[in-house]
This record gives sequence, structure tokens and C-alpha cells, in this order.
Amino acid sequence: MGMSAGGDKGGAVSTINMTPLIDVLLVLLIIFMVITPLTPKGLEALVPQPNPNEQQQEEPNLRTVVVSVAADRSIMINRDPSNLEVLEDHLSEIFKSRAERVMFVRGHPSLDFRDVAAVIDIAKGAGVDKVGLITEELDADW
Repeated sequence: MGMSAGGDKGGAVSTINMTPLIDVLLVLLIIFMVITPLTPKGLEALVPQPNPNEQQQEEPNLRTVVVSVAADRSIMINRDPSNLEVLEDHLSEIFKSRAERVMFVRGHPSLDFRDVAAVIDIAKGAGVDKVGLITEELDADW
């Protein structure tokens, strides 16, 4: 890193020495690359986990709410039939006394996503905080 003070005639040189500026730039680039978190961002999804310690489940968990949408677009809350018009009222009634507002949606594979999304929108309108999706693979283990 040299520095020149004058030219041939003894005057000041009007060019800038770029080497120290590039060094500072590279050091800053390395610092920002190191401190930037590399965590992937994505959709947060909840899936129910079966209890590995429990051999048989004698009665269904009454705390878990599963809304099933069948291929003919009929809706069931756990084992109770419902429909889109009264789904929000039923969900509001179920979750009004619960502190934990978690619900799972199981949709038939032949359905369009908009049918499942409509149920998720209604659930959010009814005050459900977290909505998880149950897939076919998980449903077989459940």
C-alpha cells in the first residue's frame, strides 16, 4: 500500500489509491456474509404426532379437533357432520372455552385446494390460532 505525494512537477496527484478501499469493502462483505443467518424460511405447519409410548388408545382425544372434507365436499368435525354455512358457528362453540386453539384439517386427495382453503379461512374467522394439515401418510399412522 503505497502513497504518492506528488507528480513529476512536484504537484499533487489527482488519482485516488483504490487498494485500501477495496480491502475495506472485502472485509465488510465477509463480515456481512458471516453474520447473516442462513435459516430457511417456509410455511409453518403443525402435524399431530402419535404417542410412541401408548400401545392402544381406548378413547379418542377430545382435545384434538379434526375437520374432514370428503370427496363430495361434505364436512365432519371429528365424527359430527357439518356444512360450510354453520361451520364457523360450530368451531366458535368448540373453541370458546379452550385456551389452546389448534385444529387439524384432513382433505380428500381428489379435492381442489380451494375447498380445503375455504375450511381454513372459516376456521381463522372462528378464532382458531393454528391450523395443521393431515396428509395421507400421516393419516395411515394416526
